[in-house]
Amino acid sequence: MKLRQTIPVTAAAAKAGFSAATGYRILHDPVLPSVRPEERGRRRPDPLADIFDSEVVPLLKAAPGLRPIGVYEELMRRHPHLSPGVRRTLERRIRAWRAVHGAEREVIFRQTHEPGRLGLSDFTEMGDLGVRVAGCPLDHRLYHFRLPWSGFEHAHVILGGESYVALAEGLQNALWALGGAPADHRSDSLSAAFRNLDAEAGQDLTRRYDALCQHYGMTPSRNNRGVAHENGSIESAHGHLKAAVRDALLLRGSPDFDDLAAYRGFIDEVVGRRNRRHGPRIDLERAALHPLPDRRTSDFEEVIVTVTSSSAFTLRKVFYTVPSRLIGHRLRVRRYDDRLDLFVGGTHLMTLRRGRAAGNGAHGHVVDYRHLIHSLRRKPMALLRLVYRDQLFPRDAYKRTFERLLEAGSEKDACRRMVDLLAMAHERACEAELAEALVADIDAGRLPDMDVLRRRFAPSPGTLPEVVVKLAPLSAYDALLTGGAA
Repeated sequence: MKLRQTIPVTAAAAKAGFSAATGYRILHDPVLPSVRPEERGRRRPDPLADIFDSEVVPLLKAAPGLRPIGVYEELMRRHPHLSPGVRRTLERRIRAWRAVHGAEREVIFRQTHEPGRLGLSDFTEMGDLGVRVAGCPLDHRLYHFRLPWSGFEHAHVILGGESYVALAEGLQNALWALGGAPADHRSDSLSAAFRNLDAEAGQDLTRRYDALCQHYGMTPSRNNRGVAHENGSIESAHGHLKAAVRDALLLRGSPDFDDLAAYRGFIDEVVGRRNRRHGPRIDLERAALHPLPDRRTSDFEEVIVTVTSSSAFTLRKVFYTVPSRLIGHRLRVRRYDDRLDLFVGGTHLMTLRRGRAAGNGAHGHVVDYRHLIHSLRRKPMALLRLVYRDQLFPRDAYKRTFERLLEAGSEKDACRRMVDLLAMAHERACEAELAEALVADIDAGRLPDMDVLRRRFAPSPGTLPEVVVKLAPLSAYDALLTGGAA
């Protein structure tokens, strides 16, 4: 106060050794704290004075995980006269009580990461982004790989659930994109991959996972089941990646993609932009990685199936059709996350889209009408009550047309005409164009005219042009030997 008589408050406070705010407070209230009157008490009675120690504390001790809102609702049931405004007071009081008397909580230990030591894998749900492929919602996940030291990331679109196949494919894609392998690889508990597996199958999956890591010189590890923070360096990155994808979709203006390859390219572009921000650190960490082996290892599951008389086989509760010439054959099936590769011996036959069983346990169907149309032409009435009839139609227009044919005429005529339409689509390679014509007929309220459609999509492959070949006389070839003109 003596300094204040000659110099400003800020300078006097600085010389006295305290802040300018304290100087202004003393200027307006020069009374010492020791001689100030006691602070005022409560202005209204404590609504919890009679019940907190006697009722709330026993509840908190009996059920340590009980939420404050649960305690509040129980008190309102026991004491209807309590004001609803007591909720905030109760929450503050419970928080203060737990700080003094509560149970010990789990501690998160921050880790120091070294370059080239650790790679992390996990899966994250992406269904809430509203992505559509070819007009249909895409229910999918992302396999997410990350190096915690440099921040390198890789993401791979997964169509099914968490599985060893998805992990193996995504991990190998990430390592070959990175150009090296870390010393250790950590994933989650893989509990989803082990679901519905017996003990022998579970041990086999564990052996394959260990062999996969050994192939790349990595030491495998898994965090404890249900303890997500043990994989925290990638769990927290999930949210940032999903936010980046969501922003990119908004900037793109549409979540619709023509096909799955276009969406996968979009994800690669988003992840690539994020990696460019960490380019220098990623280059430094690459020098500390193990070199990759000469080749990739298997990222599929191999199963032997037998083609039944239905010209199909069933794998993991999904019914797949194949050409009827394979009936009775045993096929070797390599099952990937999004496809099946079929082999007879060592000969690759074809690739099928991988199907998924329904969530309610019903079987799925992957049906190609081209595999069955030759038999349906001989037995068209089989279409009427075919188990997989809806999956047989390649487009919605065919299904709607069949429903219209059933409404307008007899079942026999509807089946015959529908099989003729499918045969036309196959034999004349006009599936999409024929679907457009069928939609036009439906919109106009008329049934398809087979004669008109046959003429429209002519020529028929059964009608071949007449070819006349004129043969030259053999004497004309003598001129070639003598060098003269023919």
